[in-house]
Amino acid sequence: MGNRLFYSPVSLLFMLLFALLLFIVVGFLFLDLARTAFTRIGFSWSQALFVLLASLIGSSINIPVTNLECNTPLVQERQIRAFGITYRVPVVEMVSCNTLLAVNVGGALIPTLISIALIHQFPGSLNYALAGIAFVAILTHLVAKPVRGLGIVTPALLPPLGAAIAAILLVYFGGASHDIIFLIAYVSGTLGALIGADILNLNKIRDLGAPVASIGGAGTFDGVFLSGLIAVLLL
Repeated sequence: MGNRLFYSPVSLLFMLLFALLLFIVVGFLFLDLARTAFTRIGFSWSQALFVLLASLIGSSINIPVTNLECNTPLVQERQIRAFGITYRVPVVEMVSCNTLLAVNVGGALIPTLISIALIHQFPGSLNYALAGIAFVAILTHLVAKPVRGLGIVTPALLPPLGAAIAAILLVYFGGASHDIIFLIAYVSGTLGALIGADILNLNKIRDLGAPVASIGGAGTFDGVFLSGLIAVLLL
């Protein structure tokens, strides 16, 4: 009886084709969502597409800054899971225990430059942007989790949701103009995540045994990237 209730109405090949079609459709919807988010914060369509692709490609590029001597042996796992997401970790053969501290291009450098450009475009937004950054940074720092072998990890949706709350509070109760609500959401979400998750936890890097610790990478990139999408669209 049970076998009659649970069965596939189509062959495995058709199921795979349906899954591929679903993947393509969702992919196009995601790209259109991302394009909409960036155009709403002041970019043209071509600029939005460039920023999106640069962020995605840049997420795999890390600029070395310095080497930190570890206080614990290196973790050699190739995959580490935290907050329900599996992260790939580079395995580095090293005689001495050193952690390479780097800056991620897509998760730190690009969003920081965009944030600076937006604040420069709207000079009167600086104080509100700083308040939003502080709010998200504190919120993120309270939840950020040091994970051995990986780095500092935070739930992906926390920075954009925190940024949306900060922007709404500053606009409707803090006296900020509604015209800059998009700026507060983006800047506080991206820079707040970087500061709260990575910058304020730099003193813990030596104890994680990670071969590479990237500011804006691993468990922070997803939160920073989503802040550029979700935080703006929520408003």
